[in-house]
Amino acid sequence: MTLPALEVSTSQTTVASPLAELQQKLEMLQRDYAELNTSIFEAAQVHRRLCAPSLVRYGAFDVATEIFAVRHLPGDFVSVEETREGLVLALGDIGGKGLAAGMWVTQLIGLLRTHTASSTDPSKIMAGINRDIARLSSVEPLSTLFVARLSRSGRLDYTSAGHPPALLLRRNGQLELLSDGGPVLGVVPAAVFEHGSVTLHGGDLLLACSDGILESFNEAEQEFGNMRLQTELRRAQGGSAEAVLFSVLGAVQDFAAPRPLTDDMTLMVVKKNR
Repeated sequence: MTLPALEVSTSQTTVASPLAELQQKLEMLQRDYAELNTSIFEAAQVHRRLCAPSLVRYGAFDVATEIFAVRHLPGDFVSVEETREGLVLALGDIGGKGLAAGMWVTQLIGLLRTHTASSTDPSKIMAGINRDIARLSSVEPLSTLFVARLSRSGRLDYTSAGHPPALLLRRNGQLELLSDGGPVLGVVPAAVFEHGSVTLHGGDLLLACSDGILESFNEAEQEFGNMRLQTELRRAQGGSAEAVLFSVLGAVQDFAAPRPLTDDMTLMVVKKNR
């Protein structure tokens, strides 16, 4: 009479063992997933601390910035650093997205600050970064960068490495493209980056952005593009730097909805208030 009972017990033990193993594996995967999420969150916080505050006031100027990441860790960055010669502004876009691009952001910001410590001339900063990036060209993704130095008087010296031209909207409605510069970083080790200079007056707006803004598509496969960006900038012209920034970002998101974003979107708006 005891043999059937022993057979049942053995059968139950055999069934329970794989289920227990599966449960253990599931718990391990859940722990790993939670740890990964925590690490990504911490990395995103480091990225945010490395970048500029969302609003910086400098004399008569307000500088508003915002990054909308397509994934947890963006490949775009913004930097605003005050020096004795003026405010050094930078907006960069690392090729790709996600963890890989985000890891390169720290490298590029480090190079930016190293060269800014030696000179605040945007062309010299860019040339130095370009030489350093060229040494890593086999592994570094293609990156674009806009660098400018803003003085309290309103003089803006700038250069660009393959970055979309910044827009300067004058108070009277005249619009200028700030397109002086050179090639994408690291492509030509000895590249020369042309230097541009403008002066901002009361009511003038400067807007710099990553290509994620311009290359947002709607359901009809139409690109947001530079002309729509100019239109939205004019429409928001009377607001503060922050109001202009969020008005433009809102217009891009409305244009692209309901499609999900495919690239990081970053904006920097500078306004001279008087």
